[in-house]
Amino acid sequence: MFSQEIKKFLTQASTKLQISVSEDKILLEHPAELTNGDYSTNIALVTAKTLDKKPRDLADKIVSTWREIGLPDFVEKIEVAGPGFINIWLKFGALGNELIEVLKDGDGYGRGLKPARTKDSNVLADFSLRQKTIVIDYSAPNIAKPFGIGHLRSTNIGQALYNLYKFLGWKVIGDNHLGDWGTQFGKLVYQIELKIKRSPIKSPNILDHPLIKNLTLEDLEKLYVEFHKEAETHPEMEDEARKWFKKLEEGDPEAKEIWQACIDISLKEFDRIYNLLGVKIDFAYGESFYLDKMDEVLKDCRKKGILKESQGAQVVEIPGMKIPAMLVKSDGATIYLLRDLATIKFRMREWKANLIVYEVGADQTMHFQQLFNVATQLGYAKLNQFVHVAHGLIRWSSGKFSTRKGMTIHLEEVLDEAIKKAEKLCESAGVAKDLTPEERAAVAQKIGIGAIKYNDLKQNPRTDIVFDWEQILSLQGNSGPYLQYTYARTESILKKSGKHLGWWRGNDLDSSEVNPEEGGLLRTIYRFPEVVEEAAKTYSPNLICNFLFDLSQKFNLFYDKQRIIGSENEDFRLLLTAAVGQVLKNGLRILGIEALEKM
Repeated sequence: MFSQEIKKFLTQASTKLQISVSEDKILLEHPAELTNGDYSTNIALVTAKTLDKKPRDLADKIVSTWREIGLPDFVEKIEVAGPGFINIWLKFGALGNELIEVLKDGDGYGRGLKPARTKDSNVLADFSLRQKTIVIDYSAPNIAKPFGIGHLRSTNIGQALYNLYKFLGWKVIGDNHLGDWGTQFGKLVYQIELKIKRSPIKSPNILDHPLIKNLTLEDLEKLYVEFHKEAETHPEMEDEARKWFKKLEEGDPEAKEIWQACIDISLKEFDRIYNLLGVKIDFAYGESFYLDKMDEVLKDCRKKGILKESQGAQVVEIPGMKIPAMLVKSDGATIYLLRDLATIKFRMREWKANLIVYEVGADQTMHFQQLFNVATQLGYAKLNQFVHVAHGLIRWSSGKFSTRKGMTIHLEEVLDEAIKKAEKLCESAGVAKDLTPEERAAVAQKIGIGAIKYNDLKQNPRTDIVFDWEQILSLQGNSGPYLQYTYARTESILKKSGKHLGWWRGNDLDSSEVNPEEGGLLRTIYRFPEVVEEAAKTYSPNLICNFLFDLSQKFNLFYDKQRIIGSENEDFRLLLTAAVGQVLKNGLRILGIEALEKM
């Protein structure tokens, strides 16, 4: 790619001047104003401080030396600007050739970057690990609780990261770490068992009881909420719930049967929501899967001499942290940190994971700091093999959602509402008017789901989102439907032209033949692989959203101002259209949003 070649030449020029700088330390940016070039670097400003030289003078020397070495054949010119920036212009012929590369690579355009190791990075997402194994832990809903709107972020961002790394050629494993263990199940089992006892209907087998057979996921949520409301006036219920969880841990048949029924009901509903979202996760191991693997972790802790007793509990001290990592409570109950350690050991042994990425809320930051530290102390992996993508929360304006208090919005409600609004949009805007009712309904579903997913993904993962029906269901402006409509527009134009574009040659392109709208597209399309790389390195799918929205705006401006079919430059403009469509398709696929050929 252009950026990598430019970095190589800058490194050569710097080396010739006896300036020590590695390629990964060279910052290349795209100037906001196209009059300032296609790339700009501050290499002189950064290195001048250590060399005790004036940045502008050093920039002049770097540029002079680079010209002596010879500019790459795709660079038009280089100039020094301001206090010491080096601006670089690309040849229009090279940008034209990039359009051919887009069509040649097709669905693979954007993944062709070479490995670039970052020596001092504490994260191994430096693309030296391509073809190695990355485990992405995402979604992780709790058993017996419907998908709330708060579950959207981990599921959505996690799937986008999965798609992104797979697109770039990594061996990716998605693992859905289900919350199917813990004291909350004591509360649920107790509440269900209590209702069965109070019921006039008796059954020899608890699983055949109507209350169990007719339970839905919504019923389980209501039972959980009811428990907490009743426990406010009957605190002894908490003790009873702890007793039932202890029974569950000890393998009590009745407790296990009720617990398993909760799991079966939940998984069936989860799969339905995943299908609606177009999400498919490779594995779904719940916390309970690791119960028989925890002793092995405790043995490892003892062998390493890091397990200590503190007020009856078993803990591991964390350097630099006042609070130790608790693995076992004073009453002998295990903590989910211990199960997470068993999970890491399993992933390393079973999948030979080189990198484990956890897409989990920011409120779990301290947990992961402790988890990664203890796993490192145990020798399960190195610290740079763990990444916590800490997404912000979706909140009410008054605060966090709370299942205990019943303050939640079910994700399915949001998805259904989005599809209904998409249907109205199709009707009012004349979208998909040439399709059958069945086809139109399918398009509306893809538009609605795409709107919800894009509204989430366009946000920086680390920011909190205040839940707003109007904003989250907006189908205009910077939205999924806008990108889908732009892609459908490119497909419509190409189909109408009926032309094959393979013979066009970019080298024939001259800057005098390019108008501002065409130039804006030419000087944007080639950046897609760079954006994909940056999004992967920073675990930020929103960078891809930003790029696709910008590209769509520029294409629609071009479409509004320039005639395509029947113009003197028809072939070039059709090629631009085809390249824009291919990039939009590739980007939307990474985001998990379907590119619609007809709208």
